[in-house]
Amino acid sequence: MLCLDAEPNPAHLKLAELERTGKLSAVITQNIDGLHQKAGSKNVYELHGSVLRNYCNRCHKFFDARYILESSDISLCDECGAVVKPDVVLYEEGLDNDTVNSAVRAISNAGCLIVAGTSLTVYPAAGFIRYFSGESCVLINRDPTPMDNIADLIIREKVGEVLSKITV
Repeated sequence: MLCLDAEPNPAHLKLAELERTGKLSAVITQNIDGLHQKAGSKNVYELHGSVLRNYCNRCHKFFDARYILESSDISLCDECGAVVKPDVVLYEEGLDNDTVNSAVRAISNAGCLIVAGTSLTVYPAAGFIRYFSGESCVLINRDPTPMDNIADLIIREKVGEVLSKITV
């Protein structure tokens, strides 16, 4: 799960470009890899956290991903000896309220919503699309989703191929 050599794909790069030109206000992602930020996106809401941030369960000391990668077994805090946990949402854990509220606000304020590369089956994130009341909802996904009926435009192709065709 932890690959520090991973590079952003064309979709990540195009989203960052759209943000730089003022055509994109936010990226809301379930990904935990930090590739949106690595591509240059600034306003990213990571619903499920990031493996690049890690914290001690006891003293809350921060550890970067390299510390985790270089641990031989379970990562332990070098100060208090407790387990170091990635800042990711595990099964049965709730999402961060501030992140959820910011993501919902961004969706509610959007004139156009692009939903890309998701099956729209993982809740609660899949339900966020219901907060959109703007002009156009575009769904880019290779396979049908349970929310297809909400979209104004559905594109059944790979996200990177579709977004790379957008000119800014």
